[in-house]
Amino acid sequence: MPPEGPAVSIRGLERRFGDFVAVTGLTLDVAVGEIFGFLGPNGAGKSTTIRMLCGLLAPTAGTGVVAGFDVRHDQDAIKRRIGYMSQRFSLYDDLTVAENLDFFGRIYGLAGQRLAGRMAEVLALAGLTARRDALTGTLPGGLKQRLALGAAVLHEPPILFLDEPTSGTDPLGRRVFWDLIHDLAAQGVTIFVTTHYMEEAEYCDRLALIYRGAMIAAGTPAELKTVHMTDAIVEVRCERPAERMDALAELAGVREVALFGRGLHVVAERDTAAGVLAAVRAALADEPQALAERVPPAMEDVFVSLVEAHDRQAARR
Repeated sequence: MPPEGPAVSIRGLERRFGDFVAVTGLTLDVAVGEIFGFLGPNGAGKSTTIRMLCGLLAPTAGTGVVAGFDVRHDQDAIKRRIGYMSQRFSLYDDLTVAENLDFFGRIYGLAGQRLAGRMAEVLALAGLTARRDALTGTLPGGLKQRLALGAAVLHEPPILFLDEPTSGTDPLGRRVFWDLIHDLAAQGVTIFVTTHYMEEAEYCDRLALIYRGAMIAAGTPAELKTVHMTDAIVEVRCERPAERMDALAELAGVREVALFGRGLHVVAERDTAAGVLAAVRAALADEPQALAERVPPAMEDVFVSLVEAHDRQAARR
């Protein structure tokens, strides 16, 4: 790691595939020991960015420095200092858990007592000590995921890149996996993780919202909900919420109405929130049990609001 400065530093990073711009104008810093999240829909450019930072894909323009090394000229040095886990889990199903770790450990240059010690530590970290002799192909998805993470950190890299690591995993499995990520971060490992699960943003120290290859906002989860979020959210709980959507959407000051859990989220600008709340309550007067109250925005609300603001601004250009 560099003696000073960020673990990852990007300035104006761009990647084109012919006429298609996959990533454009990306500028950010990731501090040592930080859990930094890339949040965005599929196709937003998250994986392309990860591949550039890992030295697997050359940028079309801009600069990137990872662990003190340039992504254009020092790819081999970067690869020795990072761990990488993709959503496809690069494991061999016909090898046992221990054989997979042994194989990847030798690729990373580990051997002898050093390899044996790291394997034991990783098995304990992933909760797989009792399954070390099980064929990898027989493991449930959540255990495979933890094994893939263990393989990525065998050589104790200071920076770990996780590309959609929880894709296809059940909510409990995602929670256990994030506990492991926080354990690694507590040991000083820098984590750079991409995800399209909005609730996972809450687990990051900071995150960037990526949309159509561009970063539309960045900050802590709290900052995104307060500083960057210009809309207010009125939550509605009522009988048959879907049947209420059209009528509520026609109220003055309402920007959008969307199903949210078992209720509705009514979106309005901050300065009209009080009036919208009163109007919503009046519209629900025929249902005494219905409730409407202003609530803090969820990360999904923040992302949708910022995306729509980005699209409105782009349409005016």
